[in-house]
Amino acid sequence: MTKQKAGMAIPLTPLQRDLARRILEHLRDASLPAGTRVSAPELAALFKVSRSPIAGALSLLVERGVLRPTQTRRLEVACDLANANLDAIIPVSEVEDLYTRMMRDRSRGELPMEVSENELMPRYGVSRGVIRKLLMRFAAEGLAERLQGHGWRFVASLDSADTLKASYEFRLIVECSAFRVAGYQTDAQKIGQLRSAHQRVLAVGRGVITATEWFHVNSSFHETMASFSGNPFLTAAVQHQNNLRRMWEAAIYQHLTVDRIRVSCEEHLSILDAAESGNLEWAESLMREHLKKAGRL
Repeated sequence: MTKQKAGMAIPLTPLQRDLARRILEHLRDASLPAGTRVSAPELAALFKVSRSPIAGALSLLVERGVLRPTQTRRLEVACDLANANLDAIIPVSEVEDLYTRMMRDRSRGELPMEVSENELMPRYGVSRGVIRKLLMRFAAEGLAERLQGHGWRFVASLDSADTLKASYEFRLIVECSAFRVAGYQTDAQKIGQLRSAHQRVLAVGRGVITATEWFHVNSSFHETMASFSGNPFLTAAVQHQNNLRRMWEAAIYQHLTVDRIRVSCEEHLSILDAAESGNLEWAESLMREHLKKAGRL
């Protein structure tokens, strides 16, 4: 797909194409109805990139009929994406596949904590530019940091039974306490979006939902429930734990059973119902049991 500039066809960069796919997944998972305004600055902040690649990605989504311009020259969702075939709209690129492969390799211990661009180039058979962009994406997501020269260090992840247990113990303290913050207030629109995303997972099943999609639905639930507390430090703590879980879940997803995902979704929905009804004590109790079961504590 191309975009037009001064009468010439200009190809989109791989970054713009990958961003378009990620934005598409975000719009679908958020269950945004047709007519919902889409903000380029908000998307740039969400994906931690500049406005330029976001503009190219949005241009592609307009051309694919996902977005449409309004009379005020803004963009809005053009159609219902709940049951959209994302691969038919924007197929997953080779770069995105490589991102998933690198994440899986790291989660399995096949990639060391410290790596160099020179080591990764022959391993994955791609250019330095591709490797650097992927490592910068890991860094933007809090999964890696740049060292001097061409070196990079992945953050410590949940790569042992002890660290995993400690993570769930921490989450029990943080996520359950969020319900006890004075002024805890749910948002009907966000609740509805979370509910729709989980209902979609239940409807289409594990065979259709990818590891990346499931992680997004799962992590969005926990971050949003914490955010209702209005305490940014609680939200940041949950986000940090989700970043640590990202690589671990990429490795274990293939071992998750249909029943495990179904039960997790149903538990999430019960917590949503309790919080939305204002029964925060019950929501906290359900969250505690959910995390204990998930962590097998």
